[in-house]
Amino acid sequence: MATQITGQSDLARRYASAAFELALEQDKLDVLAKDLEDLSDLLDTSADLSRLVKSPVISRSDQWKGMGAIAHQAGMSTLSANLIGLMSKNRRLFLLEEMISAFQIMLADHRGEVSAEVTSAINLKPAHMSAIKEALKKIVGRDVAIETKVDPTIIGGLIVRVGSRMIDNSLRTKLQNLELAMKGN
Repeated sequence: MATQITGQSDLARRYASAAFELALEQDKLDVLAKDLEDLSDLLDTSADLSRLVKSPVISRSDQWKGMGAIAHQAGMSTLSANLIGLMSKNRRLFLLEEMISAFQIMLADHRGEVSAEVTSAINLKPAHMSAIKEALKKIVGRDVAIETKVDPTIIGGLIVRVGSRMIDNSLRTKLQNLELAMKGN
């Protein structure tokens, strides 16, 4: 199983690397980054899209048509639409989320940024995002590219991952720690 996961991750990184190099060559890194970020948001919010991407029973042609329609409707660039089309044609859409993450890491590295993942119970407002970004910049000493995730099960607070470091200041963890402390007495 670990070999299969590593193989999938390697394949996702290869797609991301090829897309990154092509976008860099065409001076379209920001365009591709925006398109992939929008697509990632769609995958997070649409169960139907997630099913289209991950289901092995949906035919290659149906995936290709569906993803083409989404790319067109979202106004994605030709580069982004071609990337998604290629992944559809090769039955690799199940790697889409991993590929987007790998691309974002490459982009942050290219820009001299550190990648951070911030998980919150609700969508963060732009003012909160900029405050988090500034605080993380002071801590790590470099610009920080933030990827946000929403997980209502954390109840409140934030979980921040920067590299291998994690700060879990979620209400769920605090309640779990309180429960453990109370059981100990």
